[in-house]
Amino acid sequence: MVNQNRNKNLKDLDRALIWHPFTQMRDYEKEDPLIIERGEGNYLIDIDGKKYLDGISSLWVILHGHNRAEINEAIKKQIDLIAHSTLLGLSHVTSIEFAEKLLSHVPEGLKKVFYSDSGSTAVEIAIKMAFQYHQQSINPSSLEKTKFLTFENAYHGDTLGAVGVGGIDLFHEIYKPLLFQAIKANASNAVELIAKHHQELAAVIIEPMIQGAAGMLLHPKGLLGELRKVCDEFDVLLIFDEVATGFGRTGKMFACEHENITPDLMCVAKGISGGYLPLAVTLTTQKVYEGFLAEYKELKTFFHGHTYTGNPLACAAGIASLEIFEKEKVIEKIQPKIEKFKEGLKKFLELKCVKEIRQVGLMMGIELGPYSLEEKRGIKTILEARKRGVILRPLGNVIVLMPPLSITMDEIDCLLQVTFESIDRVNS
Repeated sequence: MVNQNRNKNLKDLDRALIWHPFTQMRDYEKEDPLIIERGEGNYLIDIDGKKYLDGISSLWVILHGHNRAEINEAIKKQIDLIAHSTLLGLSHVTSIEFAEKLLSHVPEGLKKVFYSDSGSTAVEIAIKMAFQYHQQSINPSSLEKTKFLTFENAYHGDTLGAVGVGGIDLFHEIYKPLLFQAIKANASNAVELIAKHHQELAAVIIEPMIQGAAGMLLHPKGLLGELRKVCDEFDVLLIFDEVATGFGRTGKMFACEHENITPDLMCVAKGISGGYLPLAVTLTTQKVYEGFLAEYKELKTFFHGHTYTGNPLACAAGIASLEIFEKEKVIEKIQPKIEKFKEGLKKFLELKCVKEIRQVGLMMGIELGPYSLEEKRGIKTILEARKRGVILRPLGNVIVLMPPLSITMDEIDCLLQVTFESIDRVNS
């Protein structure tokens, strides 16, 4: 039975106490907040008992559904052993076991696991590693390699180092006085700019295949190979940010597998624990790792770490998630789902308000327009979908679909139908 007094109190407290991320709170305080209480499979259930299809995997993290028994049990088993132990100067069983399993799934050549707790921290670590690697190189000219090349419209997180290699002014313009300056490129001039600036470039960072937070913008095929070639030629490190694209989202375990390219450093997070607990990893090659080995007095240690780095509960969830990938052949099973979305999205082009549809695997963006941001067409559309029992979130005027990998064929039909009807209702 729904407790109306309790629910009203929760909504009042939510509006009074919580500052929500990426949310204009002046608007939010006037709304009737949606408060989720539990999850089942690919659905979220609110405090009133209403079910919603999770069309964005709870911000791109849920892989195998909510309340997945295998992951639940792995966490319960681990918590009876230990909930947390530091990795600063010692180790714990689950971090070792997860590192071994993760390395069996990543591109060949990545050999070392450095733990943290979010996509932003994984990127911060990659940036600092790349910078320090060159600063302590035996090659004197490497001391000049202090800059980074990033891509227009890039998003790599919200901490200052990650923002420094970002390219979305809507999010980051106000913080420019706090940032280091990166060299901005696009797919057509990146190779030329790397060659031109190689003497001062420590690394190139890119979201492989698709720029998620930019609105699902696609990179041209072959770009990763071109970057790998020119970075090798000029001793520039290549960083892949697979925070959003990793763990099956693009139809392969990692997006860089589409071009069979291995970076020097790779950042993974979001789905790494199946969407259960904060966890992130920065992976490196043996070559990068060896650049930090020295006598202690040389001060080549990587002086970086986080309190909950490699948390045992999160690592246990990560192991269970990878075991589901292996046992259920998840990558193989999502291929028909990808094709079903591809076919179903064609209908959206019948709507005059749909400007473009972009898709890589189960990462999809439906761009509406041309509309100004002030019209809030994206926000209005996802609120209409919410009335119809589907949770979506826009990126400006782009409606994002990124469901759990476990979504069923019938649920795909539902997600597409509600999204179509919501776009049509708000924008026609």
